[in-house]
Amino acid sequence: MAADKRASVHWEGAGKTGKGQISTETGALSQFPYGFGSRFGDDRKGTNPEEILGAAHAACLTMALAFALEGAGFTATSIDTRAAVRLAQDGPGFKIDRIQLELDAVIPGIDEAKFHELAAGAKAGCPLSKALASVPEITLKATLKS
Repeated sequence: MAADKRASVHWEGAGKTGKGQISTETGALSQFPYGFGSRFGDDRKGTNPEEILGAAHAACLTMALAFALEGAGFTATSIDTRAAVRLAQDGPGFKIDRIQLELDAVIPGIDEAKFHELAAGAKAGCPLSKALASVPEITLKATLKS
C-alpha cells in the first residue's frame, strides 16, 4: 500500500514582511496563514512549519502506538501526545535540532515494561520518526496512567 498526501503553499512578498497560506488536500488547512511573525514572533493567528511538523509527528507516533497495542492484544482508552519542535540558529540559517515527544496513555491490563517497550518501538517505527532521523535529538517521555 502506498499513498501520496498533498499540501500546497502560496507566498507573496519578502521573507520577513511577506505572508503565506498553507492548504492540505483534505481541507484540514485551507489557505491557513503563516509568516515570519507566526514562526519567530508572537503572531498567534497563523501557523508555522515546525508546529505542523510537531503535530504530524505526534499524530504518527500516537497511531503507531495504537497499532502496536492492538497487535499485542491491548486497546488504549486514551493516548494524548504532545510535541515540542525546536528551531535553532545554524550559522546564517536554522535547523531543527530537537523534538521532544510526551505521551500519556490509559491502557487497561498492560504493565509498565510492556507499555514502554511498545511506546519505544512505536517511536522508532513511525514513518515521521524515520523521516526525521537527521534530527540530532528526538526524545520520548511516555507515561502510563491509571
